[in-house]
Amino acid sequence: MFNYIRRHLVLKLFLSYLVVIIVGAVVLAMTAEFAIPTAFDRHMMAMDEMMMPMMGRNDFGLGLFSNFRSAVTEALAIATLSELSAVILVSVFISRQVVAPVHKMKAVSQRIADGCYDERVQISGDASRGDIDELNQLALSFNQMADKLEKTENMRHQLIGDVTHELRTPLTTIKGYMEGLIDGKVVPSDSTYQSVFREADRLQHLVDDLQELSRVETGAYKLNPQPISPYMLVDTVVDQLGRQFDEKGVALHIDLAPNLPDVIADDVRTGQVLTNVVGNALQYTPPGGKVSIKSFPKGGEVFFSIKDSGIGISAEHIPS
Repeated sequence: MFNYIRRHLVLKLFLSYLVVIIVGAVVLAMTAEFAIPTAFDRHMMAMDEMMMPMMGRNDFGLGLFSNFRSAVTEALAIATLSELSAVILVSVFISRQVVAPVHKMKAVSQRIADGCYDERVQISGDASRGDIDELNQLALSFNQMADKLEKTENMRHQLIGDVTHELRTPLTTIKGYMEGLIDGKVVPSDSTYQSVFREADRLQHLVDDLQELSRVETGAYKLNPQPISPYMLVDTVVDQLGRQFDEKGVALHIDLAPNLPDVIADDVRTGQVLTNVVGNALQYTPPGGKVSIKSFPKGGEVFFSIKDSGIGISAEHIPS
């Protein structure tokens, strides 16, 4: 029962108001219980002084009623002030307990807006068992949003670093060729022009990739899934990168299982993904190395595996 109450904010608010009412009623009753006898005795003592002179007069009953009413009114006034004080104190305490998580989320959200993406809201209760109320569920969702923002920010920084590195290489090559041509240290030839053209083409591909990434993030790019042959996807990769493998002296090994079924995918995007992965393997494989493309069916799906004999990935960059 206690856990059920903890998980529902509406019930907690209802019970908090009920507690305020009960506290007020108890304080009122207790104050009246102690105040009425004292007030009544004081007024009765005043009446004793009036009894002898008033004995036999008709207004004696009226005086008795007036004093009794005054005693009750005085006691109720004291009880009401005590009840009001207790209700205000209890209401302030409960309101602070309810509003405190909201203030914490406000403070954390402000720090996140200032760039502190590692800030989180502390959650009361066991979230794994659902033993949290609506405010803590809101805090949990807030923390999940903060996690995604932190990952997005880290990816943004990594993307900027990667793009800077990828742009620097072809720009440095083009600049070197142009300086050599200007100084006369490089002889103009078809091979020189082809090298400059390849680096410029590489820059164009990088710009196109950034543009497509922007379109995907804004939701402006739509996929066109349709049945395509895995063999056709691999042939497309070989046609696009075969010459680069030959020029660098890296062997390209193809190992495709027989009778692979068609897959439902966007042929352009899927081909681009495979081309990028294989091209990355080629880039980090030294001359004399080997890159393998393997495809096999498993569990009603078709898997592609790209393996190279290059420098590999550092241990700290491999997801655990």
